Amino acid sequence: MNWEKTAVIFPGQGSQVLGMGKDFADEYPLARATFEQADEVLGFSLSRLCWAGPAAALNQTLHTQPALFVTSTAIWRVLRQLLPAACPAWMAGHSLGEFSALTAAGALAYDDGLRLVYARGSLMQKAGEDNPGAMAALLGLDIPQVAALCADVAAQSGKKVVIANDNCPGQVVVSGENAAVERLLELAAEQGARRAVKLAVSVAAHSPLMASAEAAFRAAVDATPFSAPQTAVYGNVDAKPLAAAADIRSELNQQLTQTVRWTESMQAIIGAGAENFVELGA
Repeated sequence: MNWEKTAVIFPGQGSQVLGMGKDFADEYPLARATFEQADEVLGFSLSRLCWAGPAAALNQTLHTQPALFVTSTAIWRVLRQLLPAACPAWMAGHSLGEFSALTAAGALAYDDGLRLVYARGSLMQKAGEDNPGAMAALLGLDIPQVAALCADVAAQSGKKVVIANDNCPGQVVVSGENAAVERLLELAAEQGARRAVKLAVSVAAHSPLMASAEAAFRAAVDATPFSAPQTAVYGNVDAKPLAAAADIRSELNQQLTQTVRWTESMQAIIGAGAENFVELGA
């Protein structure tokens, strides 16, 4: 593989699975050490939660986010150990995966990243409890169609619903208040969506319902050391490279309530010359 034409990408919440990372930890001491380091930093056995569950606890946002971050980092470390020449030209991460990308790119120390991700998950879970909402995936509709549906539902109901994730052409995720999401699903089906289904989450991520977490998360971001990435990392908010620590802080401080512009991020990386994509995660 030509690593000068390769991007490494990291998944976000929703990709977790019971047992994730155990195969790497069993096979490679470096992966096991990465999980053990996380257990020590967090003060509880995240590794046992990843590998033995219970699944309900792993699926809690405050646990899911650090679990995915640690698993992705463990796999990245093993890849670099086995293939020292594996130096991609670009990186990106979907939502929570952005923290994995920043750590892999050398912009964020592992311990600091883990603490920040745990804070993010905890704050988002609390925001979800204070402002219950839902997310739903729509297949077969484009961004302008979904944006119009969100605007119509919000105007009719007075409830908040927005585009949370622009995942790829024809796959859009919306997020917002329960009643608004339910109504949008009905309208999407009427407009010919191939599929319109609620996701198994209780947190309305990347929506105004996360606003109550922003101030505390901003404080956590401000207290975290960052440096310039050694590899170009494309952010979710602007779909552009995060060149300096100030760019990273600005990006992360907006990320909780803004759309994940994944389609545009991937198009930008392809436009920069990427021919191969390697995903590292659960």
